[in-house]
Amino acid sequence: MKETAAAKFERQHMDSPDLGTGSENLYFQGAMMSVHIGAKAGEIAERILLPGDPLRAKYIAETFLEGAVCYNEVRGMLGFTGTYKGERISVQGTGMGVPSISIYVNELIQSYGVKTLIRVGTCGAIQPDVRVRDVILAMSASTDSNMNRLIFRGRDYAPTADFHLLRTAYEVGVEKGLALKVGNVFTADMFYNDEPNWETWARYGVLAVEMETAALYTLAAKFGCRALSVLTVSDHILTGEETTAEERQMTFNEMIEVALEAAIRNGA
Repeated sequence: MKETAAAKFERQHMDSPDLGTGSENLYFQGAMMSVHIGAKAGEIAERILLPGDPLRAKYIAETFLEGAVCYNEVRGMLGFTGTYKGERISVQGTGMGVPSISIYVNELIQSYGVKTLIRVGTCGAIQPDVRVRDVILAMSASTDSNMNRLIFRGRDYAPTADFHLLRTAYEVGVEKGLALKVGNVFTADMFYNDEPNWETWARYGVLAVEMETAALYTLAAKFGCRALSVLTVSDHILTGEETTAEERQMTFNEMIEVALEAAIRNGA
C-alpha cells in the first residue's frame, strides 16, 4: 500500500528534537484530530453554528452559551463548546469564502462527527423587497464558484438546505415576529467584482449575495448531514443602503437565536 505523505512525515520526523509544537506538528503527534482544528475527540458537539468571523464565534459563546470552553485557536479561528437550554452545542469560525469554509466543514464532519451545521452570517440584498436587517433563510444557493463543476465533471449541482432545519427556523422566526425571507442566495467567489451582473441574478429570484452557503450545502449533502444558512441582510447592493454596527448587532442576535432554536429542536 502506498505510504501517505502524513505517514512519511511521521516516520521521518517523529523522533526529531526540531519537530516543534506548531499546529501541524501537534497533528502529526496525535494531539489533534485534524490539521486545522485543535480539538480532541468528544470536544465538539454534533450540532454546530458556523459564523465566518472567529470573533463572532467568541461573542456567540460568551452571550448565548453556558459553560462555554474554547477548543480551538489554530490560525486564530476560534471554536467553543457549551450548552444552550441544556443542549450541547458548538460554534466554530470558518473564515471567508468557499475554500475556507470547505476546510472546516470537511474536518468537522469527517474528524469530529458533526451532524448538524448552521451558518450564521451577513449578506447583501439584491431584491427590492428585501430590506436591510431582514433575516434570510437560504433555501438553496447558486454560485459562480467552480467547486461543484469540478466535483460533477462540468455539470451543475443545485445545493439545498435541509428541509427540517429550514422549516423549524422559519417557525421560530415567525414566533419571534422577525422580518423573514426564504429563497435562493448567491455564493460569490469574489468579494470585489468589477462586473457582477446582479440585476440578472435578481431577475431570476435570487435574494442576496454571500460567500459560503453553496459549499456548506454541497458538503452536507456529500456526507449525509444537515445544513442551513441563516443570514442577516447588512446592506443592499443595488441601493447602497447600509446598517450601522449597532443595528447589525441587534439583528445578529435575533439571527443567532433562530439558529440555536432550530438546532436544538431538530436534535442531532
